[in-house]
Amino acid sequence: MVTIKDVAKKAGVSIAIVSKALNNYPDVSPKTKQRILEIANEMNYTPNIVAKNLSSKTQKTIGMITSGFLNSEGKDNSNIFDMFKGVYTGVEEKQYELAIYLTDTLKQQQRSYAKFCQNRNIGGAVLMGIRVDDPYFTELLDTNIPCVLVDINIESHYENIGSVSTDNIKASYEIASYLLDRNHTHIVVMAGTKAAYVNSQRLIGVEKAFKEYGLEVSDTNVLYGNFSEEEAYVLSKEYLEKAKVVPTAFLCFSDLMAYGVMKAVKETGLKIPEDISITGFDGLVINEYTQPTLTTAKQDFYEIGRQSALLLQQLMEGKKVDTKRIVEHQIVERESVQTLTKELK
Repeated sequence: MVTIKDVAKKAGVSIAIVSKALNNYPDVSPKTKQRILEIANEMNYTPNIVAKNLSSKTQKTIGMITSGFLNSEGKDNSNIFDMFKGVYTGVEEKQYELAIYLTDTLKQQQRSYAKFCQNRNIGGAVLMGIRVDDPYFTELLDTNIPCVLVDINIESHYENIGSVSTDNIKASYEIASYLLDRNHTHIVVMAGTKAAYVNSQRLIGVEKAFKEYGLEVSDTNVLYGNFSEEEAYVLSKEYLEKAKVVPTAFLCFSDLMAYGVMKAVKETGLKIPEDISITGFDGLVINEYTQPTLTTAKQDFYEIGRQSALLLQQLMEGKKVDTKRIVEHQIVERESVQTLTKELK
């Protein structure tokens, strides 16, 4: 591969002069600049982006650090791809570069994100699916590297740390109210992972909706499926087999878990929504093709990704902006929920 040193040697000038010519510095004569550009084109020289960033006062590379992509289960990863597209679009709008780092739960405890960023001269990072109990996550927050967290909130205030998410409390409140408005009061909540920030936020929204109807969320009616289709299937099937009174609805904190619940309900000989109604959360494309089609709280993953990239660039540029951004959601009504008569409460 042709290097800047090779171009400098052929042109008979220093590496510094070649660098200045390629970056259009004014202190290089037009004649010299033109000759260097012609030689670089003849030799098919392509600047090394990392090296270019290292020599630049302004870091123009954004890192996207994502956990769970390689080992995520289920039928649909469209939310992650939509997020990728959104981040990429936001990066391209301002002509930044994007470096993607895919990790998983095990690697999170073994590899430093701060070193990943420093070794590649990354000026800022968007973090998705990262465990907040990971020591390397805390290490990254304690550096001066600007970061934007997707669906994560931290108690301490950092001027260079931002967050972008759906309003999880509002969305779960609305989906719970949707069921309650249709006279469902015996609702099982298929929650996600206890330690997950979004899980706690969604529980708050559900509890708020229940309270307005004079109800409480019982611990015995909250199952933790860890956002896993398989775990949700096992838990809901066990619940239905042991339940003295069959619930009228399952409110799921992810579409993937809703698929697991649907499978369990059908295997126990019950019908959806005639016997049990089901709601999801996310808005995956496959919801339009399930039997029946799934009612859900739909997140705009593309816009979450795009806003994350745009906010991060502002933080990298030292701009004083609101570090928290909320992306609108919508309740998508399909066939998986039945309205009960009041006598069936």
